[in-house]
Amino acid sequence: MSQTRYTQDHGLTTRMVTTMFLIGLLYVVLVGVLLAVLGKFWPVILIVAGALFIAQFWFSDRIAAFGMGAREVTPEQAPELHGAIDRICALADMPKPRVAISQSDIPNAFATGRSERSALVCATTGLLRRLEPEELEGVLAHEMSHVAHRDVAVMTIASFLGVMAGLITRFALYSGLSSSARNAGPAGLAIMVIPLVSSVVYVIGFLLTRLLSRYRELSADRAAALLTGRPSALASALTKVSGQMARIPTRDLRKAEPYNAFFFVPAFSSKESLSRLFSSHPTLEQRLEQLARLSAELARP
Repeated sequence: MSQTRYTQDHGLTTRMVTTMFLIGLLYVVLVGVLLAVLGKFWPVILIVAGALFIAQFWFSDRIAAFGMGAREVTPEQAPELHGAIDRICALADMPKPRVAISQSDIPNAFATGRSERSALVCATTGLLRRLEPEELEGVLAHEMSHVAHRDVAVMTIASFLGVMAGLITRFALYSGLSSSARNAGPAGLAIMVIPLVSSVVYVIGFLLTRLLSRYRELSADRAAALLTGRPSALASALTKVSGQMARIPTRDLRKAEPYNAFFFVPAFSSKESLSRLFSSHPTLEQRLEQLARLSAELARP
């Protein structure tokens, strides 16, 4: 990561590194099983895995931006949005990303790009219409924190494990690998291990990736609040955006749901304990509690 003025939370950083380490171990387990069972086909395994990884790493953020309708705008077209991002870049000592607007009534914002050079920060028309300038600046500082810490690249790498494991499981099931293997003796039984292991890896990898995503959202909230010096403005934006989500037609929220991992606030959220395990974002209560603690800390002489 390049040097910026965004403050890091060492506790959160430790938890994120631990989670990434566990995801790395799952990579090793999955690849190890594939090589052990399909030893002579290891070049094919490496080529396919490498091609999938490159495709996801280079194109997933562009596909997401396209899917969410992000259209780049000039300072003349969106002076307030550009002005807010200019101030954040000056505070953070960062190069300015590309700036975009999505014509959507869903109040949200997101950042894409694997690095500061390729970054794009987008706000929806619904967000721009509903937030006050200080609230908007807090939201954009949150998204710029994702850019500064290269969260898109990190989450792309982390989620690739689940993509690969899921594809292997589907391929095994659709091709009838397991049924044919049952009639092939000990070697066939070994091949049956592939869909079983990949299924387990997919589930564990998915849960770890969502946990990592929630840590990174909390980290971005904290970094944004400390950079702007106004945790209350970010808390106000969170409360307002979350409340306005309930007024958006369910059909529109369903269309936006696949991009939840990129959003400032997810299109759908739940307070149920089981649903929290699968959520890409912390609960509103967790985010507000952290910001309240930061407000109290900043208020101390």
